[in-house]
Amino acid sequence: MTRYWPTLLLVAILAGLGGYLYLVEFPAKEREEKQENELKHILPFPETAITGLSITTAQGPIQFKQTEPSKWSIGAPIQTDADNREVQGLIRALVTGSVTRTVEKQTTQLAPFGLEQPVTAITLTAGTQQETISIGDSGPLSNTLYVLRGSDRHVLLTNLAPKDFINKSLMTFRRKELLRFVQNDVERVRLTYPTTEIVIYNMTKDKPRPSWKIRYPVEAEADQNEVRSLMFRLEDLKALGIIDPGPERDAVAKTLTAPRVKITLHTSTGDQSVRLYQPNQQSGEAIAETTADAPLYRINPALIKDLAKELFNLQDKRLLGLDYTDIAMLSVKTRDQQYVLINQTGEWVLEDQATEKVSQEAADLFVSRVANLPAEERVMKQSAPLAPYGLLSPAAEFIATSKDGKTSGKLTLGNQAGNLRYAAGQRLQGVYLVRPDLLTQIPSKADLLAKSQEKSAAGR
Repeated sequence: MTRYWPTLLLVAILAGLGGYLYLVEFPAKEREEKQENELKHILPFPETAITGLSITTAQGPIQFKQTEPSKWSIGAPIQTDADNREVQGLIRALVTGSVTRTVEKQTTQLAPFGLEQPVTAITLTAGTQQETISIGDSGPLSNTLYVLRGSDRHVLLTNLAPKDFINKSLMTFRRKELLRFVQNDVERVRLTYPTTEIVIYNMTKDKPRPSWKIRYPVEAEADQNEVRSLMFRLEDLKALGIIDPGPERDAVAKTLTAPRVKITLHTSTGDQSVRLYQPNQQSGEAIAETTADAPLYRINPALIKDLAKELFNLQDKRLLGLDYTDIAMLSVKTRDQQYVLINQTGEWVLEDQATEKVSQEAADLFVSRVANLPAEERVMKQSAPLAPYGLLSPAAEFIATSKDGKTSGKLTLGNQAGNLRYAAGQRLQGVYLVRPDLLTQIPSKADLLAKSQEKSAAGR
């Protein structure tokens, strides 16, 4: 046993060292690292703990009320909705910001750091805890700020970005969106003009993507991209300035007569509407009104042009009048050639050469181009003499038959007009201008067959 005692002694020493490291050194190191991390944070509490907020700028104090977690309203100097993104952005910047170094402790020299009269002071409350952060001058590097932390009177150099804290005002934190909605929840949109109105219905409510159809003044397919663009513009309709109820609002309201357009969104939970005015077109001023007792909003005048859409803009402008997937037969006639493509159980064949193999890729591409050709501009809204536009003796004519055997689509291409070409179609009444590319993309029968043979040869 005696000969083992050195080994046992070594084991005991190692065990004691391990216990010391486990019980003393490691916890001490963890505490030190925790303290270092805490020192790097500007705030002593996490974002989820924050329940109160006030901001003081050169214009005065602004008090915020938390209506629910991460949701805020303004309680003073007026009671109104807050721009939640602005408020949360400011809070998140403080929470995620860090201390680069402590410049002064318990300092009385605040002027060198712009903290004698800070540009902004932010007080945050988390339960029984409270912290005030005063924002001073920019630091020596871009996107750094000097701040004074109220709890310990430390002047800190931080990585806070000046843009998040400087030049903020009551207007910054007020709600500026005139409408709040989710596109999928909108059942219909009503655009009311001085002499007419347009009503668009969402035909696939609660689906991932709305599908729109015009129900008034005509029953027609809508231009899906154009209507989605309209909805995105409504989501982005924001005030540049706010005129609160009072003498100024009353004076401006007297100048508002007939709106250029009234937009109403109908949903299952209620309706929202906004009227857009241009009381003085020479000054370019534009005003929006939501309800009679709400503020008036100054908006970008260009938005009125974007939102005051004509029926033509919102209609499906594909002229043929039949979707590509519904075409069973397409008759093609130009001044040089004539043929008919027939879709037999999902495969295209030439009517007079049904046993010959047609290039499906080439036929698909061509038929889809015919079906999807849109009008670019309207020349004549109603039916008009066609001869002046070259549409009586057209450069090309396409007639489509649907799967139920009815002739449901027609597209005629006429004379060249600058960089465009005159056209008429089944879907829209009148004469239009289209891009001229289609005329050069019409394959001959030989091309359709040759491309199929080329593909077969390449496959071998």
